[in-house]
Amino acid sequence: MGKNSAHQVAGPELYFQPEIEKMGRLELEALQLERLKKTVQVCYEQIPFYRQALDAAGIKPADVQSLADLTRLPFTTKQDMRDAYPFNLFAIPATDERVQRLHASSGTTGNATVCGYTQNDIDVWGDTFARAIAQVGGGANSMLQVSYGYGLFTGGLGAHEGGIRIHATILPMSSGNTKRQVQMMKDFDVDILCCTPSYALLIADTAIEMGYDPANDFNVTGAILGAEPCSEGMRTEIEEKLGVKMVDIYGLSEVMGPGVSCECRYQNGLHVAEDHFIIEILNPDTLEPVPDGEWGEVVFTTLSKECSPLIRYRTRDISRIIPGECECGRTLRRMDRITGRTDDMLIIRGVNVFPNQFQEVLAGFSEVTSYYQIILTSDGPMDKVTLRVETVPEFDFDEIRKIEDLQRRINAELKSNLQVSVDVLVSEPKSIERSEGKAKRVLDNRDKS
Repeated sequence: MGKNSAHQVAGPELYFQPEIEKMGRLELEALQLERLKKTVQVCYEQIPFYRQALDAAGIKPADVQSLADLTRLPFTTKQDMRDAYPFNLFAIPATDERVQRLHASSGTTGNATVCGYTQNDIDVWGDTFARAIAQVGGGANSMLQVSYGYGLFTGGLGAHEGGIRIHATILPMSSGNTKRQVQMMKDFDVDILCCTPSYALLIADTAIEMGYDPANDFNVTGAILGAEPCSEGMRTEIEEKLGVKMVDIYGLSEVMGPGVSCECRYQNGLHVAEDHFIIEILNPDTLEPVPDGEWGEVVFTTLSKECSPLIRYRTRDISRIIPGECECGRTLRRMDRITGRTDDMLIIRGVNVFPNQFQEVLAGFSEVTSYYQIILTSDGPMDKVTLRVETVPEFDFDEIRKIEDLQRRINAELKSNLQVSVDVLVSEPKSIERSEGKAKRVLDNRDKS
């Protein structure tokens, strides 16, 4: 079956909550201020951590009289959340009847960060993800395949709630069993796919291996992909192989989950759900605001979170505010796609580099796939960096000179674009392990002794 024209993202712009998504700036800021005042009051009264932090800063809830007063409030960090494990940053006790669900980070480098959700929190989350579904042309008549993982990870259930709010039919696949994913996508006439970019690519490649041409044989027209970086080259590959319009969705479990911001079909920045979150972009060294258009660390304050509100949460993600208005008509401000994190930055011979910058360079080489790994090892007192890439099936891997030439050209491009020289290791097709969730791009094998 070919594409269903009813689901093509062309023609009139689609909204889920137009009264919010196209709200005038003054009205929106008045709503933000009202909700900010309430959030600070609740945090001060219900969470000892915030009472102590606000007292130490010499701020009382009544002192918040404008949005500009936000910069006077203290920050919250991931370590603060780990130190509060499990429930000491909750405004409502975890066992209170109002608390409906808990989510948590993996906690691989310390205590997990735990967040609680009331029913209203879940509804808000669903609303923001439903906006994303509308932004790729989905609606009440859509078949939504959720291939994010379900569980403590917020991806699967966040997309699921969005499907509920927009009244779509939901196929809760979770991740894994990729051939079955492909078959159901085909047989059930799925039109909207939700998963990570790397898993979308694996689904596309698996479908092709199964003898399908997903761009023409399947009904999928929209993909809402997030939870990991995705270069423009990788986006193009996904869109061409699946025949979809792909939008990037952003979120983090500490703040809510996917839906904090999302691209529209113009793919020129992610519209922030500003009715529920205030975004700041700060210089990561001085923690002072930077002008719109300049890159810095993303900081979020929740405005409607009832169970686990956060004031000025430092995400460590690097982005910027895109100035100007979007063609889609939404007035919600746009943040750029995440370029990296202050805590995953690699320092290679004194040069600061983010992992996804390698992905951008590799996008210019047709001989390699979008799968790659950065391998860190120790070389005496220095860190050694190896970039492992994988060739496409058509590449003649038996020609040593071709391999050496490819290595040389990739190294030259890295040197030119990133000012770093790394060892490039060219691997055979399908030799890099595929991921059904977030792709593991960096393998840190350095000597920790």
